[in-house]
Amino acid sequence: MTSRKERLKKLVQVQEQLKALHETRRATFLSNAAAAKLEAETLVETFDAPGSLSGLFPDLYNRRIANAVARSEADLENARNEAALVAKATARTNMVERAYDEARRLEERHQSDRERLELIEQKRPSE
Repeated sequence: MTSRKERLKKLVQVQEQLKALHETRRATFLSNAAAAKLEAETLVETFDAPGSLSGLFPDLYNRRIANAVARSEADLENARNEAALVAKATARTNMVERAYDEARRLEERHQSDRERLELIEQKRPSE
């Protein structure tokens, strides 16, 4: 059976991986939101440009602009949700790290106590 310290060490690693996952997902959502916003801005700029097909297909342009704006807003909302999950994962990671540090210190203290007792027993004359 593994010790509490070893289990906590593995749990710290899992929590850090989970935190990294949420950070990556947040960055992806922010990137997608920026791309959708850029697409909407580009479509708006070309809407009234000379030679644009917007005069022939105004509904198509408006629908694509609305979809890009909606995607951008949805991705920003998802990024906010992931930011909350990052904060929760950070708090959990910190809590588990503190428990791990405490378990490590306790184990080290028990080890040093055992070593001292062994030294005392070795120095003690046989009775």
